[in-house]
Formats: sequence, structure tokens, C-alpha cells
Amino acid sequence: MADKELDASGLNCPLPILRAKKSLGELSSGQTLKIIATDPGSVKDFEAFAKQTGNSLLESKEEGGKFVFLLKKS
Repeated sequence: MADKELDASGLNCPLPILRAKKSLGELSSGQTLKIIATDPGSVKDFEAFAKQTGNSLLESKEEGGKFVFLLKKS
């Protein structure tokens, strides 16, 4: 269970990343953010985002045509 959920369905790059960055800013270290996106490019985007920001990408999967990511704030 994530501490916060962000539905970025229908948004194209770079909006899912920008919204995730804003949402992560509202969380404390160690909390998790679940992101739901429909942009296929978001898979690589969130992998790169996690590396660049030092946050942990705990999960990356496809569920019913949507992409689900779980990020843990460092």
C-alpha cells in the first residue's frame, strides 16, 4: 500500500514525471508513491528519473494496458 497515489493516465511525457516529482516533494523520506500512467515511454522515463533523483523504483509493471510504478522517496 502506497502512502500516496498519482493517476497520470492520459498524460504524455514529460507530464507524468513532473507530476511525480511534485507529489514526491509532499512526502517524507521513506514514504512511497504509486504512479499510474498510460504513456509507454513512462517505463524508461521512471527508470531514468529514479537513477537521477536517488529515489528507489520498487516496482514497474503493466496492468490492463496501464503502467504502474512504485517509487520510494530517499
